[in-house]
Amino acid sequence: MTGFAVIRDDTPTAAIPKGAVVAMGNFDGVHRGHRAVIGACLDMARTKKAPALAVTFEPHPRKFFSPDVPQFRLTDETAKLRLLAGTGLDGAVILSFDARRASTTAHDFIQHELIGRLGVQGIAIGYDFHFGKGRGGSPSMLVAEAPSLGIEVDVQPHVDFGDHPVSSSAIRKCLEEGHIAAATEMLGGPWFVTGEVIHGDKRGRDLGYPTANIRLDPQCSLKHGIYAVRVGRGGRHYDAVANFGRRPTFDNGAPLLEVFVFDFNEPLYGETLDVAFIAFIRDEEKFESIEALIRQMDDDSARARAALAADHGAFPKLGALR
Repeated sequence: MTGFAVIRDDTPTAAIPKGAVVAMGNFDGVHRGHRAVIGACLDMARTKKAPALAVTFEPHPRKFFSPDVPQFRLTDETAKLRLLAGTGLDGAVILSFDARRASTTAHDFIQHELIGRLGVQGIAIGYDFHFGKGRGGSPSMLVAEAPSLGIEVDVQPHVDFGDHPVSSSAIRKCLEEGHIAAATEMLGGPWFVTGEVIHGDKRGRDLGYPTANIRLDPQCSLKHGIYAVRVGRGGRHYDAVANFGRRPTFDNGAPLLEVFVFDFNEPLYGETLDVAFIAFIRDEEKFESIEALIRQMDDDSARARAALAADHGAFPKLGALR
């Protein structure tokens, strides 16, 4: 295989590598628990001299079962794939999660998808991952059926942070509360978003802080406030300070990510940037005067620079997709 392959439901059979070892999961965030499963997959694949693939689902099954419930995803499909590509895997199998797949029993899924279509030699899975109709497929089921299937199964235990297992839901809660350091620790690297720079009201120019404005997913529930961030652009990283919120001093409008890149004066409109969140500086607040706001922005910038200098250039390890 050359590069990181993305295999979908309509990928021709001849283009699918057979005999792979797979890491199976939803992988929202590709956090440290997920990386333990991926590590087990990579180890098994090396032993068997086989390709190593992730098997995952899009959209997230929660979106199918609860379409009207807002879902704050840590990573959309593209971000998830870029993170998976940075782990050393050879590729990912993206399975569309729809009514047909939701009604497929775990036994049929194993026989038709894993054995029949992919011809897997081994499966790595987390201790709490379930699949198939009614969540009938479990790690214990796979272990029990492995000998008759002729495959090896590795079940990874939970990875703990403090007194609790690392989980996507725990990371979401940290981001919602502004606990960036804890989220970073559980993820194994900074949480990041990707978006296109759009035109704003140009108010930042008048304040001496011209910003690159990015509209995040409406279901993103990151805490509103000021952050030290690092911006990825064209393979280079730039230190920055950002506000995510409604700009209560001015219009209290729709949430917007406004990024001021330090020591940078090139136009960014229309470009797609990665923004990694390094530290939470303070809550968003309303100021009684422009002068007071500017004084606070000066202080925010100084604190952001200090936080960024202390973290030694951390940025998510992202792979290229083909």
